[in-house]
Amino acid sequence: MAKVITLGTAAVVSNAAHANTYLALEGEQGFFLIDCADRPLVRIQQVGLAFERLRGLIITHFHPDHVSGVPILLNNIWLLGRTDPLPVYGLQDVVERFEIMMDLFRRDEWPEMYSMPCHVVPEEVGALVLENEEFRITGAPVKHLVPTMGVRIENKRTGKVLTYSSDTEPYDTVVELARGADILIHEAATDTLGHSSAAQAGEIARRAGAGRLVLIHYRPSPQKYARWVEEAAATFGGSVELAQDFGEYEF
Repeated sequence: MAKVITLGTAAVVSNAAHANTYLALEGEQGFFLIDCADRPLVRIQQVGLAFERLRGLIITHFHPDHVSGVPILLNNIWLLGRTDPLPVYGLQDVVERFEIMMDLFRRDEWPEMYSMPCHVVPEEVGALVLENEEFRITGAPVKHLVPTMGVRIENKRTGKVLTYSSDTEPYDTVVELARGADILIHEAATDTLGHSSAAQAGEIARRAGAGRLVLIHYRPSPQKYARWVEEAAATFGGSVELAQDFGEYEF
């Protein structure tokens, strides 16, 4: 069965217990990273993933807490012998900035560097991100401070669905992405510009008819965790939990 692993769960300011938010999507044929922060090579090894089985990188948006680990990961796996191409998926804004970032690190001077083919995802609801024998992943633009996409991951073998909102205010496109999803992983940073509160995440989950809500991208404030879960449960009416680093969600 496929699963998503929460390699990090914090909003922009992390701490020792919570790295910045990013995910691994693991299937039978390998895994994809959804965003890339912190110490990615160390973290994927900690959860038992072999870097050789990395099949691609999906970047939801180009903010530091979501891409800070990209250059070191790409450098590390090159040093460890990767030669296969590594596809990168994102909105036009993401792809442009990814190319600039890698040029700043002079990737053209890395001997025998593997290729990184970039795939631009259209800014529309239901846009195809990628499809293979295991997954169909679609995206939609969400409402953040920079161009950002959420993703809907359909497990073609089980028929189950997991949706990840990425950073966003409460927004109708997230409802569409999460329509009937078995699991909705939704940010819960705060109800300020470009983000959502736990209660707002619960409302989105209710409107989407999601089966289960997982709160992520929150401020590491242990004294508030129980309250956030209660607030989300009050607006959702279903099962709610707070994601933890290295949490696993099968679907």
